[in-house]
Amino acid sequence: MLTLECPYCAVMADETELSPGYEAHLKRYGPGSSDEEFEAYMFARKNPKGVHFERWRHAYGCGKWFLAARDTATLEVFGTYTAQSAAPPQALQDKIKAKRPDWKGYK
Repeated sequence: MLTLECPYCAVMADETELSPGYEAHLKRYGPGSSDEEFEAYMFARKNPKGVHFERWRHAYGCGKWFLAARDTATLEVFGTYTAQSAAPPQALQDKIKAKRPDWKGYK
């Protein structure tokens, strides 16, 4: 079972207490964007085998959205961080790189 620590209330929550929000750090397109940009935003998602950054909501806890880095193949969780972050914290990226030397880094 997947267990993530909410960075706001510091509760270790299992997946039954959380709601997935899918891919993190997406560039959002809305009014004024081209049809191609909006289509890519709505439907084109990465689905990597390996390190992935995701949005989660602590639905049965504090209710806040947060971000998590995990390996989609092994379910290993590298860490969580606040949803207001524009990119994964450098310390988290260093932790991932130490465990996965072949990881290309956050793009």
